[in-house]
Amino acid sequence: MRRNVLIVLAALLVLAAGLAGCSDDPKDAGPSGKPGHGSPGAAAPREVDGIPTASGTYKQKLDVGTPGHREFLLHVPPALRDRRWKDGRPAEPLPLVIALHGGLATMAQMQSLSGFDPVADDKGFLVAYPDGFLTTWNAGDCCGAAKMGKIDDVGFLTKLIDRLNSAGLSDPKRVFVTGFSNGAGMAYKMGCDAADKVAAIGVVEGALVTECDPSRPVSTIIFHGTADKNVPFDGGGRRDINDDRPYPPVSFAVNFWRAHDKLPRPKATTLTAQSGNVECSSSTRDGVALALCKVIGGGHAWPKGAAPMLWEFFAAHGRS
Repeated sequence: MRRNVLIVLAALLVLAAGLAGCSDDPKDAGPSGKPGHGSPGAAAPREVDGIPTASGTYKQKLDVGTPGHREFLLHVPPALRDRRWKDGRPAEPLPLVIALHGGLATMAQMQSLSGFDPVADDKGFLVAYPDGFLTTWNAGDCCGAAKMGKIDDVGFLTKLIDRLNSAGLSDPKRVFVTGFSNGAGMAYKMGCDAADKVAAIGVVEGALVTECDPSRPVSTIIFHGTADKNVPFDGGGRRDINDDRPYPPVSFAVNFWRAHDKLPRPKATTLTAQSGNVECSSSTRDGVALALCKVIGGGHAWPKGAAPMLWEFFAAHGRS
């Protein structure tokens, strides 16, 4: 009997020794969430400042100092956990793309429409899809409830950028804003009013309808269909439900950014067109660029293959 007790005690000691080498602490977890073996530096925690680090899409809430809160979806690529981590932060933060939905749409619809998620997973960047105010953005002279309510959407998006930057997840020198339609107008407004936060903007079927005096050069890429009837390529249409002034032509925005950033005359670009009906020209100086991609015969729609082309432009025009 005594011999059996000794055998059981010995087995328990061996088991305890084995368990001493295991841990459920997320700080000890590797990129897959399992104990890390051979991964460089410290392993990734499960979250940073409430933001999950595992690949996937997560709804986030943001206090903007007004009643209620604002929301955004954050798509995290596998590259985040796979990076080298130090003191609970990635040693090298990821680029951040903010993708803004059009009027009367939502953050989830923009995630589906834009096609950014697979590009982000392949190239390794964060994508934030914010929700507008009652499905609209205050882009200056447009649009809807956000404009009429004088919503501070620049303030909201700036807080979003600051949160991800301060968490050490996004690189302040590689923050990019793009949008469709009303969201494209909001991307222009971020380039105009928050140039210190944004390295480049991407405008898809939108118009520059805000006063603009950027504090520094901002690289800009514009996609616009030549047959767009909502925001006509050559100007026209109606700016808002309570503003019958026409939209300015695409050339107005092109001439503005070219003059502001002191860029030479555009030439055929090396951007890789992802669709046969896209023709691009661009100009560049001192690392700042302006590109116009005409969607020949295209209407008021997100162009096929726009996401990889936007990323190609953004990746080449971060701030040094």
